[in-house]
Amino acid sequence: MEALNLDDAPPPQVLGQPPQQNQQLPPQMFTTAAQLLDLTDKKLMVSLRDGRKLIGVLRSWDQFANLVLQQTIERIFVPSLSPSEPGLFADVPRGIFLVRGENVTLLGEIDLDKDDDTPTGYERADVEVVHRLWRERKGREAKRERGRRARLLREVGFEGEVLGEGG
Repeated sequence: MEALNLDDAPPPQVLGQPPQQNQQLPPQMFTTAAQLLDLTDKKLMVSLRDGRKLIGVLRSWDQFANLVLQQTIERIFVPSLSPSEPGLFADVPRGIFLVRGENVTLLGEIDLDKDDDTPTGYERADVEVVHRLWRERKGREAKRERGRRARLLREVGFEGEVLGEGG
C-alpha cells in the first residue's frame, strides 16, 4: 500500500503566475462511508454491537455509515454446548432494515456461490426452537453475570458499571 500524506507541502507559487488548482485527493484517502460505494447493491453480512447478524442487500448509506438493507434476514446462532453436536441457527425475515452506523462492528460481502451453504458447525432449525434456546442461554449468562458482580462487590468492593440491566 502506498504511503499517503496530507501534510506534503505544495510546490512554491511563482509570482506572476496563476495559483495551481487544488488537486483532488486520491480515492485511497476516503474512509468509512465512502468505501461503501463499492458495496452498494450487493448482498452483505452486517454484525452489530449487540451481537445480532443481519444479511441483506445494501441499498443506501450516508456520511455516518447509516445503512439501509433490503430483503434483510436476521440470522440467529445458538452454539452447541457439546463439541460432538452441531450448533443451531435460524433465519428470521426482517424486510427493509435501517442500521445506525455506530452500531456496526463488522460488515462484509456475501459470496453468492456459498450463500446457500449451511454455516460450518451448525444445522438449520425452526425459528421458535432457536429463539427459545437463545433466550434460555442469554438468561443463564445474565444470571451468571449478576452473581459475578455480587461476588466482586462482596469480596473486593468493586461495583463496576450498571448498564440498565436491572441490577
